[in-house]
Amino acid sequence: MLRALHDVLYFFEAMFGLKVNFHKSMLIFVNVNDSWLIEVASMLNCKIGKLLFIYLGLPIGGNLKRVLFWEPVFNRIKSRLFGWRSRNLSLGGRLILLKSVMSSLPVYALFLFKVPSGIISSIYSILCRFFWGGCEDHRKISWVN
Repeated sequence: MLRALHDVLYFFEAMFGLKVNFHKSMLIFVNVNDSWLIEVASMLNCKIGKLLFIYLGLPIGGNLKRVLFWEPVFNRIKSRLFGWRSRNLSLGGRLILLKSVMSSLPVYALFLFKVPSGIISSIYSILCRFFWGGCEDHRKISWVN
């Protein structure tokens, strides 16, 4: 069976001209003996991964209801906002940045997973703080409820 998987991957390379990079690839199995997993990884010349890993900026295999699962999304939003420094932009400039750039960052995560309402409100509060001119350590009062 393992040899058949190896042959299928090389057949894919021959047919489509796309090469599988086994050095960047990871094997992730559930309920498999470690000895068999090590043997498969050595035969395919790839790494052994664990179930909780990050793929395209989102953790795979975690609990969607935990805040820790959504940390990469929060960190990406906060890092973008930190670079812009809300005090250097006008109110209109902050609004344009939020509507055009920041609203598209969590879309991928929101499209793939059912997001708890608490996570959405946390993202919304981060964006509101930026819009009204506050930052993480110093908050200004929002003019709109």
